[in-house]
Amino acid sequence: MDSKLLPSISLRASRRPDRNHLHVRDGAEGFLASGKSYQDSPMKIIWKRGFIRLILVGGIIWGLLILTALLFHAWSCQSSIAFFSALCNKSSVIYGAIQSLGLVTSPHRCSIPVADDPNKIIIPTRRSLEKYVQSLSYFMEDSTATNGSQSPPLFGGHITWQQRDESFKVKPNMKVHCGFIRNGGAEMAQKDVKYVKKCRFVVASGIFDGYDTPHQPSNISARSQKLFCFLMVVDEVSLEFIKTNVTVREDNEGGEWVGIWRLILLKHPPYDEPRRNGKVPKILTHRLFPQAQYSIWIDGKMELIVDPLLLLERYLWREKNTFAIAQHKHHRNVYEEADANKRRKRYARPLIDLHMKIYRYEGMEPWNPSKSTPSDIPEGAVIIREHTALSNLFSCLWFNEVHLFTPRDQLSFGYVVYRLGGLFKFFMFPNCEYNSIFILHNHTREHSSKVEWVKSLDEFKKDKTGGLKESRGGLGLWTPYPGDLDSVVLPTVKRTSKAG
Repeated sequence: MDSKLLPSISLRASRRPDRNHLHVRDGAEGFLASGKSYQDSPMKIIWKRGFIRLILVGGIIWGLLILTALLFHAWSCQSSIAFFSALCNKSSVIYGAIQSLGLVTSPHRCSIPVADDPNKIIIPTRRSLEKYVQSLSYFMEDSTATNGSQSPPLFGGHITWQQRDESFKVKPNMKVHCGFIRNGGAEMAQKDVKYVKKCRFVVASGIFDGYDTPHQPSNISARSQKLFCFLMVVDEVSLEFIKTNVTVREDNEGGEWVGIWRLILLKHPPYDEPRRNGKVPKILTHRLFPQAQYSIWIDGKMELIVDPLLLLERYLWREKNTFAIAQHKHHRNVYEEADANKRRKRYARPLIDLHMKIYRYEGMEPWNPSKSTPSDIPEGAVIIREHTALSNLFSCLWFNEVHLFTPRDQLSFGYVVYRLGGLFKFFMFPNCEYNSIFILHNHTREHSSKVEWVKSLDEFKKDKTGGLKESRGGLGLWTPYPGDLDSVVLPTVKRTSKAG
């Protein structure tokens, strides 16, 4: 019997180690598989793995959504479809980012055929001949001051329809409205009046309502630094904004400077709308700086990168021009430009329509190749002028249209050329050269006013606060017009480009 039990006991003993070894191996495998302990259940392991995958997939989807949004923004900025191009905000941080990545097309630039050396340029010793206008003077008193009216003086005056019509009839001796009506606003300090009297060559710019800070020009020769006055016209809001954000130094006579720019303060802005205030130094440069013989205007958000003496030689002296301005990138037809302004909400839509109806009633035709000018629409951010009597007259009449109607000066430029009957000659240079004159910087903030969002005249009528209707500008749009505008049908606009 003992012999029978021995094999059984020895067999169990021989098997026991195998079972122990098996448990150890399985335990090790369980520990390695879970990474923590053998006790994790299969469902818990599946849940943990699924959660990690969910986070990864969510991150990938979120990244794709951001990329899609960026690509859509880039595409909308290049689109010729009105709805999508209107969505593009070229002043936004997003646009700046996608532009730096090369996802949007940069402005078309081409080389400007300027002279090699500004030091070798010969400056004309004589002014251009005055062929049509020998003497030009300006109204200084508003008509309301002489007829007993209680209405306060307007900077541009209460111009009647008859006075406006007479101003387009060119004569050797002329007297026209040209802003700066007494007590109408836009006064300069005496220290600035004294300083600008010595300025014969001027580079002028302007900042209003704190939308920019001065950008220092580059590539300016020592000769031009001595020859030109660099004048930055500002209002009181902008002056405080500039002092807060950049270094302003004061000279011994109280003049204030930011780098090469001499700040010129215009106290008491003449208009409610900052865009309209900005047209004062832009268009009426000859009135602000009456001693200037030549001027170059450049918008406040731009950095000049070409020597101004080279610009005068290229655009004025070389071909004996007295006025030069660039052709618009997209539009040649004033009615197409008006349509783009409405789509981009640059001013109240019904008032832009009324403005265009007046021009259409007065015979303004859409641009066509048979016209004597390359386009009716300029890029007004750069204007190069010799201050002749005819050039000054044109600037006065251009400003009067801006004063009477909408502040969108591109809409008025071609009309004034048309009303002068071909007497005013100017050089409209290619847009690609225009883009090579400057570097464009974004505004410090977006401009917006309530009037720009108005879609119908009823909104003005329902406005009880009076905040929509301008009180000192655009009054020609509210003055009864001596003609049947209801019968006017505006030309059909074929949208051949994006909104603007």
